[in-house]
Amino acid sequence: MDAAELAITLLRVWLGVVMLAHGFNHARNLEGTAKWFARVGFRNAGMNARASAFGEVAVGTGLLLGLATPLAAAGLVTVMTVAFWSIHRHAGFFVFARPDEGWEYVATLVVAALALGTFGPGPWSVDAALGWDRFDGWAGMGIVALGFLAGAGQLALMWRKP
Repeated sequence: MDAAELAITLLRVWLGVVMLAHGFNHARNLEGTAKWFARVGFRNAGMNARASAFGEVAVGTGLLLGLATPLAAAGLVTVMTVAFWSIHRHAGFFVFARPDEGWEYVATLVVAALALGTFGPGPWSVDAALGWDRFDGWAGMGIVALGFLAGAGQLALMWRKP
């Protein structure tokens, strides 16, 4: 393994840890998460809370293991697209801008996911072990970019400005 392969593996694993933490945080208090979803404008807040928790855990697991990495990275982009549009876009750039938090963190995760899709999961991944690590370069970036469309679809179906 060279330095670039190690770096991409560390990026993938860290993104997985971040998404798992988000998913477990939502799952540990689904009622509170559902109330928050309702407050920020989501219809069917209970369903969205469960879908968010499950989706973030699934995305985090996929990234952590390097399993279906472009799809997992696309899922991260989906989550962050929804978060950006529904919460962070009006708060400015800086994450410490209260009360809604800025969008720097959300954008950083999206750029990291796009980089991961472009460079692939690295040699220490389930994808590499199964020979599924062929979706890198423009194809990998394109798959990850589909997360923007999925996020837009979720917003169109489920979110209304409160």
